[in-house]
Amino acid sequence: MSDKIKHECGIALVRLLKPLEYYQKKYGTSLYGINKIHLLLEKQHNRGQDGAGLASIKLDSPPGERYISRYRSNGAQPLKEIFGKVYAKFEEVRKQNPENLKDAQWLKSNVSFTGELLLGHLRYGTFGKNSIESCHPFLRQNNWKTRNLVVAGNFNLTNVEELFQRLVDLGQHPKEKADTVTVMERIGHFLDVENDRLYKEYKTLGFSNEEISKKIAEKLDIVKILKDSSRRWDGGYVMAGLIGHGDAFVIRDPNGIRPCYYYHDDEVAVVTSERPTMQTAFNLDLEDIKELQPGNALIIKKNGSIDEVNINVSEKKTSCSFERIYFSRGSDIKIYQERKELGRKLVPDILKTIDNDLKNTVFSYIPNTAETAFYGMMSGVEEYLSKVKHKKILALGANINPDKLTEILSIKPRAEKLAIKDAKLRTFITSDNERNEMVSHVYDVTYGAINKGIDNIVVIDDSIVRGTTLKQSIIKMLDRLNPKKIIIVSSAPQIRFPDCYGIDMAKMGDFIAFQAAIELLKETKNEKLMKEVYKLAKLELLKPKKEVVNVAKKIYEPFTYEDISSKIASMLKTPQIKADVKIVYQTIEGLHDAIPNHRGDWYFSGNYPTPGGMCVANKAFINYVDGNNNRAY
Repeated sequence: MSDKIKHECGIALVRLLKPLEYYQKKYGTSLYGINKIHLLLEKQHNRGQDGAGLASIKLDSPPGERYISRYRSNGAQPLKEIFGKVYAKFEEVRKQNPENLKDAQWLKSNVSFTGELLLGHLRYGTFGKNSIESCHPFLRQNNWKTRNLVVAGNFNLTNVEELFQRLVDLGQHPKEKADTVTVMERIGHFLDVENDRLYKEYKTLGFSNEEISKKIAEKLDIVKILKDSSRRWDGGYVMAGLIGHGDAFVIRDPNGIRPCYYYHDDEVAVVTSERPTMQTAFNLDLEDIKELQPGNALIIKKNGSIDEVNINVSEKKTSCSFERIYFSRGSDIKIYQERKELGRKLVPDILKTIDNDLKNTVFSYIPNTAETAFYGMMSGVEEYLSKVKHKKILALGANINPDKLTEILSIKPRAEKLAIKDAKLRTFITSDNERNEMVSHVYDVTYGAINKGIDNIVVIDDSIVRGTTLKQSIIKMLDRLNPKKIIIVSSAPQIRFPDCYGIDMAKMGDFIAFQAAIELLKETKNEKLMKEVYKLAKLELLKPKKEVVNVAKKIYEPFTYEDISSKIASMLKTPQIKADVKIVYQTIEGLHDAIPNHRGDWYFSGNYPTPGGMCVANKAFINYVDGNNNRAY
């Protein structure tokens, strides 16, 4: 993606289902769990570089021994820092007495993180300070094991204000109004309620306090806790939690917005945000791994039992399509195939834009994640050329001229790596003009690959959000090759609305598609529509949440999809650009055809799956008209 946006976090949970001695004997190390979660987090590093965290719980530790460990980092290389500190503990053991590294029980009693339950997190901060306090996992401590709570998640809630107030109404005094703290305290509250209920029940039956602690650990109703906690959550989430005595859970939102996969056998249970990480770390086949279904929770009890249980009713699955377009690693075969199909779907519109002139067109992509869609696009072009060649050969008749046949068979699309990203280029210049000059050189081009004034250039990108990098860098660089046309192709549809479920796309005015619609309203003397929609949006915010609709969609109604694309192209072409500039966007229909099982498209269509999303869209439009640069959630 040429426009950098921050997006979704990543989680990894590992539960060892055998004693540590088992892994020492079978795999030659008691660090089996630590090594696996390290690999799972490294393989998901694409999901967050702003911070990381790791927590571990040891099962059945005697009183007086530390059983919960946690490290967090918001440094430049957070994973390296965290695991460097973890492995340093074992290096110290090796130096002092290497035999202890083979003694699983000694390690469990004397070295932190040698627990059976591990939870890791990778953070992308969508807003707010990137402080160490913002890094997951979060820890809620108590002297009762069954009241200790560790939480980490990939989520964003739209109704934090409401949830915060409910905590206040309960008599709590939350330390900050953040969704992570609010979620943890809400789960923590109902964890306390469940502890109190069981304590009273067993106290009435005459059990001692020590006996009651063990009974609570056995009977804790995680399903009830999660149902009570999540009943009013509005947003996209995958929330993972560990309870001090050894129970664990992972809960997914009812719309399945955020991704979650799991696997278990008799040795280990694993949960991650992405499927290929598990395939790599545990050498699994695709069929071995299950997707946690929307509205469900995976409950891993301290006794080793594992169940997927429904928590919140799922009315419609609207999993985030951006996960498939860009965020998740393309090593997942299904994502790889979907990205190729996104590229292939664009070919008919590309051919129209270049007047079917493939002889004088060079295809390329914007590195690096658009490469798979590029393969799909080229596959579609080759399919088209196969039909052309077939038709030409039939036209030769019975007496085929060998030279003519060779000429027809030699027809093929032209593809070059034109755009090259200079990953090492950094600028700390504060002057806007000087900084923009440096930004314009983030990308470079392959000179000499284009016939000047004759060739068209078709370059595919994952998506066009703000268009800033295209305008300031890519189009300028491509124009230096002196092509006849520059066609920028987006494998994603036009981004028209904010996301409030995890992606850092919160302000309407940031989107070039929205800017184009506003410019078209001005050009067509229809600015009164903005005032009308503004009034409607204000009225929507007064309605009960479940009745709210996204009236900001009306801004786009006077114009066709092509109108918006053409206006975007004119906005991206600066006076210095000599070539004709065109923009080809994926259609929403094409998106759904290519990615049929991930129908979450609210940032393209404005069709939000939750009431909170509708409210955010209206509020974002109000903020734009008011000149308010704050986020809408």
